[in-house]
Amino acid sequence: MVLFLILRCVSGDIFVTYRTPTGSLSRREWLARAGRTLLALPALNVAMMSTSCGGSNGGGGVVTPPLTDDQFLDEIERAIFLFFWEQASSTTGQVKDRALAGGNDTSTVSSISSTGFGLTALCIGDQRGYMASATIVARVQATLSFLLNQMPNQNGFFYHFVDMNTGQRAYDSEVSSIDSAILLCGILTCRQHFQDPQIIEMATQLYQQFNWPWMLNGGRTFSMGWTPEDGFLTTRWDTYAEMMMLYLLAIGATVNPIPASAWQAFARPTLTYQGLTYITNLSAPLFIHQYSHAWFDFRNVQDAYANYFDNSITATQAHKLFCLSLAGQFSDYSANLWGITASDSVNGYVAWGGPPSIGPIDGSIVPCAAGGSLPFLSTDCIAALRNIQSEFPNAWQRYGFVDAFNPLTGWYDADVIGIDLGITMLMAENQRTGLVWSTFMKNPEAVAAMAAVGFH
Repeated sequence: MVLFLILRCVSGDIFVTYRTPTGSLSRREWLARAGRTLLALPALNVAMMSTSCGGSNGGGGVVTPPLTDDQFLDEIERAIFLFFWEQASSTTGQVKDRALAGGNDTSTVSSISSTGFGLTALCIGDQRGYMASATIVARVQATLSFLLNQMPNQNGFFYHFVDMNTGQRAYDSEVSSIDSAILLCGILTCRQHFQDPQIIEMATQLYQQFNWPWMLNGGRTFSMGWTPEDGFLTTRWDTYAEMMMLYLLAIGATVNPIPASAWQAFARPTLTYQGLTYITNLSAPLFIHQYSHAWFDFRNVQDAYANYFDNSITATQAHKLFCLSLAGQFSDYSANLWGITASDSVNGYVAWGGPPSIGPIDGSIVPCAAGGSLPFLSTDCIAALRNIQSEFPNAWQRYGFVDAFNPLTGWYDADVIGIDLGITMLMAENQRTGLVWSTFMKNPEAVAAMAAVGFH
């Protein structure tokens, strides 16, 4: 096997890429894997030490230019793809809810939303050649077959958390309406991306088994879920949040749809912050402006209420301004270091961010806040992510960015979370090529639903 060492300079630091004919590893991953080998090669060490960011210094060192934005985003996507490949069951395809950031994880709890993001990640990986297409197709087939034939469901909706090997309910979790919708978005992306009759047939069957009116529970808005112990949850998707995909999937369904009038049933409150006015949920983190946009293409269209893509741009701008407003309290927040959304914290998982201020903000940084907003505020988000990778090396592990970290205290999360990696990967690809949008919007049900509710 031919091995190459490529040195590149970013912000005054030397980064090493360990490249093989099949791909590359980041400097930090390469050092973690091959540090002992490197130390055994004195000549190579001398060459590395004599190489500076100023170019060749007469010592024979060769310095490559910094990564372009596209190359940088590709580095992120490759790392995240590795999570969705390694931290999923090879037989059931179910993807872990979370895993250790460095790999070697032994947990077995998966989430259906993580699996939905993972199915979409497989489409991206196939398109970009991250792995052999036949191998990816086999994984997608196994995943859909397991969902269709072995995973317990209620009226087509799946439990939020399940054991990745058996599909059985975990944590006494609910049958989740929104997480089932995220899973279905991944399923339907596969239906359009892979020209495989088995995948197309199984994906269609999974869509058609949803009994959408059942989850309305006699109302005009969706219940957030159902449990066998207590029945339907009393909380509803009745205020603007990440659930646009849920309503559009249900309205566009060819079997057991809900009426298009349901689109008008949820509230759309507005917030004005530092002169920016946008629709939002006043008690929800930034991710509500990201998730539906990962699949549904809201660019250049609007309904009676808003252009939701532009709305998410404004929400991201407001969020950055909100973080900067906290700089007097948390000195780490700056123009190139910002972003807080629901994530891990030193005290466990929390929903935090703003505006308005939500949760116990403590100076932590959540990389997927910027990662999930890449198409909305690309220059600012890329700058923040580049800064995190170059200035906080402990925040970059095997699967890309850790879920959260706090520069003020030196705390770094030991985990990554599937949905946070997922929204970053999908939005990175949409920023680069629009692949997820163009693929998902080939589903006629998505197009029909947007037309039915008045998008033009």
